[in-house]
Amino acid sequence: METLRDILDAAARGIFPPADGRTTVVPQQSPRDAGVLAFTAHSVVFTDEDPDWVYETLRGLDCDPLASTMNPLFLAAFLAKTGRTAETIDSMLAGSPLPGRPPVTLTEIKDAGHPRITYARRRRDDVRAWTAEGGVLVTGRGIGGRLEVSVEVDEGVRHRGLGRALVTAARHLVDEPLWAQVAPGNARSARAFQAAGYRPVGAEALLLSAMPRGAGCPDSRS
Repeated sequence: METLRDILDAAARGIFPPADGRTTVVPQQSPRDAGVLAFTAHSVVFTDEDPDWVYETLRGLDCDPLASTMNPLFLAAFLAKTGRTAETIDSMLAGSPLPGRPPVTLTEIKDAGHPRITYARRRRDDVRAWTAEGGVLVTGRGIGGRLEVSVEVDEGVRHRGLGRALVTAARHLVDEPLWAQVAPGNARSARAFQAAGYRPVGAEALLLSAMPRGAGCPDSRS
C-alpha cells in the first residue's frame, strides 16, 4: 500500500496521483498530523479514522466532487470527528536540492530554547535554524516526515530580496526535496518561493493535534 510519504516523494519529483476525480485515504504517519492534500483532480486524506467514514461524508456533500475534500463542510466534519484544530488551507510548493554554498551567510542557532526553534518544534521534528542579517531560516520534518522550510524576515529589511535569498539558501543546505506551505493570500511569500525555484504542487489542510507535545507524540518520524 502506498504511504503518505510515498505520495509526497513522488509529487516532489513531479509524479502526481492520477487526475481521476477520486480521493485516496492513507494512514497518518504521526499521531500529530492528519489532514488533506489536494492535487489536480485527486485528493489524499491522511487520517487514522475509518476510510469508510471519509468516503461516506464526502458522498453526502452537495458540492463539486473535485473540490469536496477542501469544502468547509467536509473540513468541519473532519475536525469534529477527530477533535483537532486547523488554521488555514495552504499552497504546497517543493524545491529540489542545489549544489554549492548558500547565497547568504548563515549562522546556525544552537540554542534549543530560541523562540523560533521552540515554535517550530510544535509542528515539526528534527528542527534546525539559522540566522542571517535581518532574517531567520528554519527547517524540520513535518507532514509524512517530509523536510519543510520556513523563513522570517525583519520588518526593516523587507522588499530587498532577503526572503528569496533565504529560501534559496535552504535548497543549498539539503540533499532531498524541500517543502514549503504558503497561505494563498500571502502573495509576497508565494512570489519569493517561486522566484527561488520552488514549484506549486497542490494545496493542503493540516489538522493539528489537540494533544500537547510530549503527551504521546513521537520525537521523530521517517
